[in-house]
Amino acid sequence: MAEPISVIIADDHALVRQGVRAFLDVQSDLAVVGEADSGEATVHMAAELVPDVVLMDLLMPGIGGVEATRQVKQVSPHTQVIVLTSYHEDEHIFPALRAGALSYVLKDVGPDELAETVRKAARGESVLHPRVAARVVQEIRGAKGDTLNLFTELSNRELEVLRLIADGLSNAAIANKLVISEKTVKGHVSNILSKLHIFDRTQAAVFAWQQGLMQRE
Repeated sequence: MAEPISVIIADDHALVRQGVRAFLDVQSDLAVVGEADSGEATVHMAAELVPDVVLMDLLMPGIGGVEATRQVKQVSPHTQVIVLTSYHEDEHIFPALRAGALSYVLKDVGPDELAETVRKAARGESVLHPRVAARVVQEIRGAKGDTLNLFTELSNRELEVLRLIADGLSNAAIANKLVISEKTVKGHVSNILSKLHIFDRTQAAVFAWQQGLMQRE
């Protein structure tokens, strides 16, 4: 029998943590291994326990959920972060996704849907609340201006990696071509996906071609 999916619940409200835990604990394939009431506590717990999934509130004391997400991904790259929040404004959505959150759901999510979101996160599958997904699609399509300005957020090395992704090269091939480690390439790919608000390398390649990156020097 497979090991249950390990989960940390990060929220500064004890009642929220208790409510989420009460439901997850009755799921035979999910196991809550810890609770944290601040960003710092979440990072320390993630480093110690290396959970499969962290359910992350955004507004917590200390460093807050966005910075905690970034640090969790640094100390435990295996861990997937699901933002569980009441807020769906741009100033919350995009920083959280850039920081490395895989999924973004609101606190009105149903219990069964939340459990399924955790299962999908453990498989590396993203779930976005419909309002959030709509904003991400608008951003990618350039509804708020020239989409090419997104490329200005990428470093020269990230642009180089993106071009090679668009040329169809694997991480291993990119590492070989640039004479860097495959782990470093994976880090660049992760940064590219976060900065461009997209969720896999296929979308990144399509986006690069659509936006004319491959025609530019």
